[in-house]
Amino acid sequence: MTLVVQKYGGSSLATVERLTKVAERVVAARKQGNDLVVVVSAMGDTTDELLELASRVSRSPATRELDMLLTAGERISMALLSMAINDRGCEAISFTGSQSGIITDSMHTRARIVDVKAFRISEELARGRVVIVAGFQGVSSAKEVTTLGRGGSDTTAVALASAFRATECEIFTDVDGIYTADPRIVEEARKLDAVSFEEMLELSASGAGVVHHSAVELAYQYNMPLHVRSSFSSERGTMVSSNPVNDGKRIRGIAHTGGMVLVTLRGTGNSGLAAESLFRRLAEAAVEVRLFSQSVLPSEKDTLLLAVPKSDEKVVRGLCESQASECGARVEVIPGVGLVSIVGGGLLSMGVTSSEIFAVLNSIQVRPFAVSSSAITLSCLIPEEKLEQAVRELHRVFVEERQALAT
Repeated sequence: MTLVVQKYGGSSLATVERLTKVAERVVAARKQGNDLVVVVSAMGDTTDELLELASRVSRSPATRELDMLLTAGERISMALLSMAINDRGCEAISFTGSQSGIITDSMHTRARIVDVKAFRISEELARGRVVIVAGFQGVSSAKEVTTLGRGGSDTTAVALASAFRATECEIFTDVDGIYTADPRIVEEARKLDAVSFEEMLELSASGAGVVHHSAVELAYQYNMPLHVRSSFSSERGTMVSSNPVNDGKRIRGIAHTGGMVLVTLRGTGNSGLAAESLFRRLAEAAVEVRLFSQSVLPSEKDTLLLAVPKSDEKVVRGLCESQASECGARVEVIPGVGLVSIVGGGLLSMGVTSSEIFAVLNSIQVRPFAVSSSAITLSCLIPEEKLEQAVRELHRVFVEERQALAT
């Protein structure tokens, strides 16, 4: 038999009706002769609701207890889906992350998978059962329940697909693939048939939230193809692999992410040493830095600049102020910023790209706080209030108009 790993997100399981549709899809896949491991997220907004409950009973919930609380969401999904599948004449059994053998480090709320010991899953597959796994969670070597952070269910699915050497990992969501921009913002956005791991990693890290970047990183590492598709149709979605079909479009998409803050440290002295010390502290706190730059020009005071999610603002502010007190620097925090990125092959060889981007941003009265670039990505940190307008204009110039010229 062929082993298939499927992952269903919270929107796919948000209601009893949607959950039963997923059960029917799983049963149909099993009847095709496939062994099935199904990874599930919490239903709908359950995780946010649990976080809100925690904030009502505690001003600063202990991260260990948060993990104990949040894993309940996926446990509900896995048990209900298993019940629905069993009622349709197909044997299924549900496992938590720890029962599934997802071994993590000890970082609560943002753990990383370090090993997969899926012995129980193997035993149940051999008995002909569909195995339903609670995503987003695992167990540390100290036998503590941990969670993997936002998008962790994607990472669980890719880890299991890699461990079982599945032919691909299917990521089911509420959209039918990867688009050239968020279709809720850009009506003209089009679905991509295929993208490379490198492109998908840049898109997801820059805000394309269909697949979490940690899952793409893991898929890239183990060369595990991803099929991103809709839970609500049988249409093919977008294939993410090492050898995507080349459709001739160099610009793959416009990604964005909001809800960020910009933190600067001015007058750090030796910015290299300051950056080393600060980033060590940020890593220990599991803070995700989205953009970083430093200035060491002789004519200016050394400056460090970093953009982080708003949820990390309190932690980052404290770490930066501690660092600043040691080197005599000044800390400034600018809230309400967002990141917009252009992703595509050959950006460095396209001499006019940077000037065109600045021309587009100037046309909507946007002056970037910072800009970073790589071989396939150019990102601009801008005021969040201008983010959606920037996405639409950049998509029009770099995707729609260039597509029209190519046809």
